[in-house]
Amino acid sequence: MDVKETVLAILEDLTGQDVSEQLDMDLYEDGLLDSMATVQMLVEIDGQLGITVPVSEYERSEWGTPQQIINQITALQS
Repeated sequence: MDVKETVLAILEDLTGQDVSEQLDMDLYEDGLLDSMATVQMLVEIDGQLGITVPVSEYERSEWGTPQQIINQITALQS
């Protein structure tokens, strides 16, 4: 599974919604993610992809949409 598929699967597990067709959806403004779900997402990203994102470095404005999350994870892998 690649980064995009993994991130979308994690988001679907957390939110109960398939966001694969809405990559620019603001997950916070639409009420799909909150602070607890954000921590759970970061734990899942670490567990499934081996990418650790310190909560102190997490900026909601840079991680607010599925596409932004995919982009950030891809950048951290490099």
